[in-house]
Amino acid sequence: MEIVEDIVIVGAGIAGLTTSLGLHRLGIRSLVLESSDRLRITGFALSTWNNAWKALDAIGIGESLRHQHHLTPSILFASTNLDQPVSEISYKGHEVRCLQRRLLLETLANELPSDTIRFSSKVVSIEESGFLKRVHLSDGTILKTKVLIGCDGVNSVVAKWLGFKKPVFTGRLAIRGYTNFKDGHGLGPKFRQFVGKGLRFGFLPCNDEDFHWFLTWTPSTKDEELEDDPVKLKQFVMSKLEDIPNEMKSVVEKTQLDAILSSPLKYRRPWELLWGNISKGNVCVAGDALHPMTPELGQGGCAALEDGVVLARCIAEALLKPGGEETNGKIVDEEEEYRRIEIGLKIFAQKRRWRSIDLISTSYMVGYIQQNNGTIINFLRDNLLSRFLPGMLLRKGDFDCGKLKY
Repeated sequence: MEIVEDIVIVGAGIAGLTTSLGLHRLGIRSLVLESSDRLRITGFALSTWNNAWKALDAIGIGESLRHQHHLTPSILFASTNLDQPVSEISYKGHEVRCLQRRLLLETLANELPSDTIRFSSKVVSIEESGFLKRVHLSDGTILKTKVLIGCDGVNSVVAKWLGFKKPVFTGRLAIRGYTNFKDGHGLGPKFRQFVGKGLRFGFLPCNDEDFHWFLTWTPSTKDEELEDDPVKLKQFVMSKLEDIPNEMKSVVEKTQLDAILSSPLKYRRPWELLWGNISKGNVCVAGDALHPMTPELGQGGCAALEDGVVLARCIAEALLKPGGEETNGKIVDEEEEYRRIEIGLKIFAQKRRWRSIDLISTSYMVGYIQQNNGTIINFLRDNLLSRFLPGMLLRKGDFDCGKLKY
């Protein structure tokens, strides 16, 4: 069976749904393909900064999400090598919240027409078909589309078609957990981070009841067996908490086993984006398919939201006439429409290339320094980086992707 769609987005994650909703707000329909049978909410929560909230406001869902997540007033940055906290930096004047991934994805999906997301739709191959692309699904369905957008994560089929290599393993792993306190956690709204001995812990309250935490570290060979066993994951984390305050230990202790997961930290080598094809003809990538990065800046999800707004705007400029009417084959011939789409996606690539390179590179270097256990690096981190890092987090997050309408 062959189906024709104007715009096909592969992946119903943050970037894919944001792009689809942005297009919907502009009066343009898209079809989102999701390989899973439901929305995937792995990851539990994400840090969101000014840039994320500007993007969420642009697509019209910022206010509803604000009501469900507390404003984070400050970050407490501490070294497990020292007795006292190194620094506490105020977030005054900045909008920082720990956003529940499930609520974000559900809010995005609920704002879309009911037939936008096609679940259990795994893309297996892509091929040329004149000015269109033919997208083959695992169930035998073939879709023909004017615009193909890959938001299909670190193992992106679309990124592979564009010529990108698979993201590289950094040699570090992350364990993430999510704890619900029905009677309230009573720990306040601050973001707490502890670094030292090759480990990085973070504890982020979402609201009065929900707490997100993470641990990143460089594993030994014996640690590799932890990945699929939540019992061992929890035991491992608890064994590393000896230098962490007891109130933070209680957060991990009360985490249910089905709310703990482990994943390798991967990133795209920045120089691949210098000469790689972020777009090619009527195909492009966004989100983790474009810029997989390590989590030290807390910008992976934020950058995906930025991508969605910018991409929707660029596609709208290509497909809508100045009067706001959508073009079609009767008004604009296929070659002209293809050329306009190609230009629109090139503009998107140009706007997102250096932003992506900056975030990937900075995240990787901060992670390297934070988790290095050498004497000199430890000294520099505890006495210099600890004072510099919070301000850098705010600067990287103080980015404006612009309004949705062009």
